[in-house]
Amino acid sequence: MNALTRWNPFREMDDIQRRMSSLIERSPFRRSNLTNDEESITVAEWAPLVDIAEDDKEYLIKIELPEIQKDDVKVTLESGTLTISGERKAEKEEKGRKFHRVERYYGRFVRSFIIPDDAESDNVKAEFKDGVLRVHLAKSEKARPKQIEVKVS
Repeated sequence: MNALTRWNPFREMDDIQRRMSSLIERSPFRRSNLTNDEESITVAEWAPLVDIAEDDKEYLIKIELPEIQKDDVKVTLESGTLTISGERKAEKEEKGRKFHRVERYYGRFVRSFIIPDDAESDNVKAEFKDGVLRVHLAKSEKARPKQIEVKVS
């Protein structure tokens, strides 16, 4: 069975904007005091990965936030835009412990999403478990499909 996917031009615009910002604002290489036989580390701009799904009752946004504490994550909804922001704090080097490689990105992040017209902005729930934030946006009753019985005469 073929699935029909709804095209969202704003998603593609967001992707283009993120890529352009990455090219303009940041160098794609993190350099330190390297000798000739050491490698430079390629680091992409960090934005947590997101899955967005919907069913008849709600939209579900799942965002991966490994090793981030619940208190370091903020979810806001304002003027039809859902914003998820937070910070992954860098590990501190301890006495007698030396890092040989650090490839994971640390620091602040912000992800924003436009809320669909059929979502109830008053009925948003967020839960954080096992490094995954789940944001539930209920659909309005008007938007839910209704089945109409057809009578045969």
